[in-house]
Parts: sequence; C-alpha cells; structure tokens
Amino acid sequence: MKNARLKAIYNETFSDLKLFYRDTNLPDNLILNYKIGQIIQEKGFTDMTSIGGGLSGNFRYLIASANAKDLSKFNPDSAKIGHFLLDSIAYFKVLDIQKIDNQTQVFLLNIPDNSLSLFKNSSSNLEEEITEKARKKFKDKRNIALIPELQTENWKEKTKAPIGMNDSGELFFDDSKIKTESLKRIEINTEKKTISINKKPWWKIW
Repeated sequence: MKNARLKAIYNETFSDLKLFYRDTNLPDNLILNYKIGQIIQEKGFTDMTSIGGGLSGNFRYLIASANAKDLSKFNPDSAKIGHFLLDSIAYFKVLDIQKIDNQTQVFLLNIPDNSLSLFKNSSSNLEEEITEKARKKFKDKRNIALIPELQTENWKEKTKAPIGMNDSGELFFDDSKIKTESLKRIEINTEKKTISINKKPWWKIW
C-alpha cells in the first residue's frame, strides 16, 4: 500500500479521535469471544456516551472513534447523557482487554470499512499510545461515582447488547477471512506528516 493511501486511512481514523463509553453486563462466555488484534463488525447502531463515570455493570466498552454523531444537535435531551451514535455496519479493531477484579474493559478502535486488512496485519505507535491512555482511564474511573443520567432503563436498554455478536455469542464477522500478511509496524509522525514502516519506534503522540 502506498504511503499516500496509508496517510489517508490513518487521517480518517485518528483525526479528531474521541473516547466514548458503553457499559453493560455480559457473561464470561461472551467476554471470552474478544481477542486482542481481532476485527469485529457491529450490524446495528452503536449507542455510546462521551461522559465517563464509574462502571455500571461488569463490562465496559471504551470506544475510540473519529466518526461518531453527536445526537445533542438533534435532541437537546441527548446532551444530558452525552449521547453519540455510530451508524450500522461499523468495524472495530480490538486494541486491548483489561480485567480488574470482576470488571472488564474492552478497548475498541473504530476503523474504516476499506482498511480491514491494513489494521488486521499491522500495529502502530498511535494504537499503542491510545491503548496506554485507555488502560489508565479504566483504572481511574471504574470505581468512581456512577452518572445518574446513565442509569435509566431507557439508556440501559440501548446499551445492553454486546457489540459484534448476538446474545448467543455468534460473531457477525469472521476476521479469519481477511488475508493474512506479515505483521507490519507503522510509525506515524503527525508533525512532519510522514509514515515509516517496520522501523524502530521513536515518536509519541500523547
């Protein structure tokens, strides 16, 4: 893949990247379906909040996305819960899985649908840096006070379903069908707007 194409994909993925939260309760057999490096697809809309409070349930999706729609622009009540939405047929890369006591966080990066092979067969300094930030957020936030506005039955109904699978644990997308290539290490320098492949890490974004 040419560097110009790589730049376009990484710009689409990481420019204006924001973190969102989605808490629920999931049984262990569903949680165990997630693997670091995995590409998953969500068929339905993905409801999530920009407000990070204590973990409501045993499981949290922390979702990094540059493409979420701010629903407060259409519904003033949505501002109270920081309601954002991803369109149906969204793809994610599982960047991290963290468990502390009986609480688990899965960190998902929302990726373009035309870049599945790239993200499946590469890792980057940007992914590593946001993963470090995600792990810190989980440790810092999991036991703080709950956000009352996110404890309503309406919100819990919107966010109770697992992402990327049905309630029986059947994955919507089989990433083993993505062509496997040798794993590439990609370094992005946003200041110089350069990309290096398979070279020693040297740059930090966060």
